Amino acid sequence: MIKRTLYFGNPAYLSIKNAQLVIKKPDDGDLPSDDELRNAIRTIPIEDIGVVILDNKQITITSAAISALLDNNVALITCNEKSMPTGLVLPLESHTLQTERFRYQLDSSLPLRKQLWQQTVQAKIRNQAAVLKYVTGNDARNMLIWAADVKSGDNGNLEARAAAFYWKNIFPNIADFSRDRYNPAPNNLLNYGYAILRAIIARSLVGSGLLPTMGIHHHNRYNAYCLADDIMEPYRPYVDILVSDIIKEHATPPELTRNIKAQLLNIPVLDVNIDGHRSPLMIAATTTTASLYKCFSGESRKILYPEL
Repeated sequence: MIKRTLYFGNPAYLSIKNAQLVIKKPDDGDLPSDDELRNAIRTIPIEDIGVVILDNKQITITSAAISALLDNNVALITCNEKSMPTGLVLPLESHTLQTERFRYQLDSSLPLRKQLWQQTVQAKIRNQAAVLKYVTGNDARNMLIWAADVKSGDNGNLEARAAAFYWKNIFPNIADFSRDRYNPAPNNLLNYGYAILRAIIARSLVGSGLLPTMGIHHHNRYNAYCLADDIMEPYRPYVDILVSDIIKEHATPPELTRNIKAQLLNIPVLDVNIDGHRSPLMIAATTTTASLYKCFSGESRKILYPEL
């Protein structure tokens, strides 16, 4: 079942009752009518929720509600005053064999991790090539050649070479575009989309009994989600192509309005092709992380990634 992504951009009071998330609008002090009372309170089954985004300083959420969300492996995202995601809360335990799976992951060999990173970079570059073909109408054959040339551990740093070409060409109508999280639009849209994607991948990793902190390539000591940052790489082009479509609808790169956020919140349900099947991105992420565990346990040598 596809889990729901809930976005809260207005003041609200969130609590839990009978395994339902209770959403109550703030009381304005006047006595509400029966219709207003019914519209002021909504309930959603906790089991239907996958991601919750809190984007207002006047949102109150009870400890019981947080606990219930985490018990159901819901990724809880908090935003700052600029409406950019800044925090991610995940459950500590979400798999019955978690300790055993942690051990497989921690004991994985360096050659295996290098091979997994090779597969990851190859999948990312191939998907980037597909985005460029969609955007420009031309085959990015150099990208496909680079993908095929990626060696174990990507010691030739073809990921960076491909990225330089990719970002130079992905937005042909934006002069001198430079990908940097602090640069002007549409970097703001990419940042927001990647934050949602990161939460989806981290949630799937935890659900597969893996440590999102211990990466196969990323290893920043201050990054609590190194593995999520690794595994999301081949999924980034799905965000890029969505942002490209959004930009086509505007004369100039747009700001991060509520309507734009609503479009980016479709990321979990984007259709992707993985392992010969079409699947919503959130479901595909669980396929990817489950295959990663099989690589750590020795059952497989291949991560399953989506293909654009």
